[in-house]
Amino acid sequence: MTRRTTSLVVFCLLVTVGVPLMAGEWLTWRGPNYNGVSAENGLVSTWDPGGENLAWKADFIGRSTPVVLDGTAYVIGRVGDGTTLQEVVAAYDAFTGDLRWERRHNVYHTTVPDNRVGWASLVADDETGNIYAHGVAGQLIAFDRNGNTLWEHFLAEEYGRYSGYGGRTQTAVVDGDLLIINFISKSWGELAALRHRYYAFDKRTGEPVWISTPGNMPFDFNTQSVPVVAEIDGERLIVAGNSDGWVYGMRVATGEKVWGFQLSRRGINASVAIHDGVVFISHSEENIDGPTMGRLVAFKAGGEGDITKNELWRIDELSAGFSTPAVHDGRVYVIDNSANMHAVDIKTGAPLWEHSIGTVGKGSAVLADGKMYVTEVNGHFHILKPGKDGVETLDTEKLSVPDGRYAEIYGSPAIAYGRVYFTTEWGLYCLGKTDAPRPKTFSRQRTGAGRAAKGAEVAAIQIVPAVLLTEPGQKTELNLRAVDKDGNLIDQPGTVEWALEGLEGKLKNGRFSPSSGAPSQVGKITATVAGKTAATRVRVLPPLPWNMGFEDGEIGSTPASWINAKGTYVIADLEGEKVLHKMPRKRGLNRTTIFFGSQQLRDYTIEAEILGKPNRRRKPDIGLVNGGYSLDLQGAHQKLQIRSWAAELRMAKEIDFPWELDAWYSMKLSVEIEGGTAFVRGKVWKRGEAEPAEWTITAEDALPILSGSPGLVGYSPADMYYDNIKVTVNK
Repeated sequence: MTRRTTSLVVFCLLVTVGVPLMAGEWLTWRGPNYNGVSAENGLVSTWDPGGENLAWKADFIGRSTPVVLDGTAYVIGRVGDGTTLQEVVAAYDAFTGDLRWERRHNVYHTTVPDNRVGWASLVADDETGNIYAHGVAGQLIAFDRNGNTLWEHFLAEEYGRYSGYGGRTQTAVVDGDLLIINFISKSWGELAALRHRYYAFDKRTGEPVWISTPGNMPFDFNTQSVPVVAEIDGERLIVAGNSDGWVYGMRVATGEKVWGFQLSRRGINASVAIHDGVVFISHSEENIDGPTMGRLVAFKAGGEGDITKNELWRIDELSAGFSTPAVHDGRVYVIDNSANMHAVDIKTGAPLWEHSIGTVGKGSAVLADGKMYVTEVNGHFHILKPGKDGVETLDTEKLSVPDGRYAEIYGSPAIAYGRVYFTTEWGLYCLGKTDAPRPKTFSRQRTGAGRAAKGAEVAAIQIVPAVLLTEPGQKTELNLRAVDKDGNLIDQPGTVEWALEGLEGKLKNGRFSPSSGAPSQVGKITATVAGKTAATRVRVLPPLPWNMGFEDGEIGSTPASWINAKGTYVIADLEGEKVLHKMPRKRGLNRTTIFFGSQQLRDYTIEAEILGKPNRRRKPDIGLVNGGYSLDLQGAHQKLQIRSWAAELRMAKEIDFPWELDAWYSMKLSVEIEGGTAFVRGKVWKRGEAEPAEWTITAEDALPILSGSPGLVGYSPADMYYDNIKVTVNK
């Protein structure tokens, strides 16, 4: 959660809509115009990993696309081994390869394995020079050009971001003053349903501006389609593939869905390419209207509602599930899952030619200087010269790690300053002439404030922040954001009427202070101006200590402020007592982590009473969460485990711990940060017996997670129960 301030937040929007950036910078994974095309020239046609046209190589492990800004190449990947394994964001001099800075952060609350760390590409903001990273576990971090952290969110604990083993992580996009990110989430209140959502944050402050849920229940919980920004029918839209199989167009300023196009029966991983109002998109799953798998489609964007009828042409059984099309010179280029490059006519979809680049196709092609730069997973890097009737191979190199195995390449190249940049499992490469001069200035444009004309009609309003977590007595100043139909900011929209819904406290002129001493609250603050109404969702949690029993709760309900809990952890009757129940799921995953506090909490202890029941041979795992660490009592293995990163067990410790099913136990987890080390201590004992003086299990983490929400973790192939949950400040 971003720390709140009481200063006025000023917003601006992009005014140079639709004007492409000049050659020289590569701010997003698909380049200046989101289409994989650069205006750069003088690029290399051949190179040698041993020397020729290799400007420099850095020791870095990456799997995404670099971004390049102000003479610096920025990358995200992994670093370290064993207990030192972390995700890393690094900045290199774009001309010499010298390391300027790196920032490491822990991976936790996830089952993503280490070889998928650094999945999402970074995004750079030309106006501020900021760099934004979305980590595999859900860290969303804003860095300035010197590597200082400006703000950060942990999306799992704050918004219920889903993180599956597949590890597909969504790349953010910057437009105007907004940083827009998408992911599958299950939060609280009206956002408690599991859906694929889009979140817009103020790029300077990190405050949430809007949340959009355009689609239905996701078919896949790991998708990675990156939003593309385009002006369509005079409106600034973000266009993205969704995990429900649709492509949606949403207004950048508000997140409001304008139209949808149904593409697939399952989630979409590829991103769209847009040219002259036509959207090009592919997938490799089951088609919506037949037994075939895979399709490349072109459809006319625009209109409202379901625009599936706007399809212009299609190619069935072209299974390009990950590569995004590139559009240039009257042709659409796409790489299928088997690493075949397809070129088709942009107007008719007629196949022009096909060319094999290897075995596994994941990266997307980049075009510049009459050439095409293409990566293939099994270590191949190609430079091709495409034409209407065929393609000429100018150069192919196969990159390997020292033991001879190929160096995996998942990302696409970036092009800037007459050079080509790409990451592999064994290095960050910069291709170009070594004697090419450093530009004296960097050619790009700055964005400015988009202001509505005087007297413009209010089309939509928003309250910022769109989501608020606060404490009784804490004062928060809310800011009203009003835009016209074109998304331009209206300076003086009119008189604002503020109101509380379901909350106790004082509210005057957008200044909110929850009642002191009040218990937990959930509700809304609304604002109405010019006939438009907006709301911000509010949780009010008292300071520690907390003592949570369930006798006063309604059977079948979930505590209203809990993240990712509704329908999974519910109040139930057990032998005449109300307790918290987690039952086996009929479909989906049985392992769930929930959160019920601020991400900024630290140095506290959580305890609870727990009970597990057998289901034939199946036994549950029951645990607690504290500051990024979990204490897990495992039924099938009869062990007690401390961990942070479930897939890698980076700093984990476990002991044998025989325990009985159908018997209540007490469990306690404490985390203390002392001298730069986290001391994680756990206890388990029979309920009703004296608490042991010694901790049952202890682990140390020399790379500590500094804060995090308390919560529960449970694996429920069989029924499990919690009662009397307490969270207290460490003495």
